[in-house]
Amino acid sequence: MKTTIKIGTKCMVLFLILATTHLVSAQMASKSYLFEEHIDQKNITHELHINDGYLVHTIYEKSPPHFITTRGGFVQVEGNRLIVDLEFNSNYENDQLKTLQIPFEQKEDALVLELKPNATFKPIASLTQALDGKWLFATRGPDTGQERRGEENPRKTLKLLMNGRFQWIAYHTDSMKFFGTGGGSFSSKDGHYTENIDFFSKDDSRVGATLKFNYELKGNDWHHTGNNSKGEPMYEIWTKRKN
Repeated sequence: MKTTIKIGTKCMVLFLILATTHLVSAQMASKSYLFEEHIDQKNITHELHINDGYLVHTIYEKSPPHFITTRGGFVQVEGNRLIVDLEFNSNYENDQLKTLQIPFEQKEDALVLELKPNATFKPIASLTQALDGKWLFATRGPDTGQERRGEENPRKTLKLLMNGRFQWIAYHTDSMKFFGTGGGSFSSKDGHYTENIDFFSKDDSRVGATLKFNYELKGNDWHHTGNNSKGEPMYEIWTKRKN
């Protein structure tokens, strides 16, 4: 009888751990957060997005605009830690990090991460729009059967859109080489897509620009047309990321 009670207790504890982990994972399945800190008279913004098992954390200054760093990849919850298997890390040449283990705590709707210092990320209000989700650059348009980059290609350009925020990141998963990123707010409705740039790793002077495009959804593809940040005509085809 005692043995049965001990086994039952262990099973119950294991069940509670698994249930709690599942609950935390479900709560963070698709949320966006902001944290602002003040260092040496600088206002620094941390933008955090967790989208169906994928995490992107970006740090930048708004005024004067200055990009600092971005990193992201596949995230899992293990106990009180977020384990992130990085696909990209803009600071990889300096820190060589491919994995993150971040102690965390959820306080109501806020997410407290044990960074330096501890950071309380407050949620961005939920907003659903057309084009929400994770997209990978496939090819230049028009779609005339040309070769696509493909999901397994280590050279990736990822675009994440959620809760009115967008970010693109260009990187190489094998070498961890980082090519660039940019992001800010966006709107997508009735075939019209607009980006307002809040950070841009290649050129801080582009911050504040508004870019307007047209879009069309064809199956899992997003056809994106208009003029790029240099004013040059562009036609891109993005495809929904499967994992």
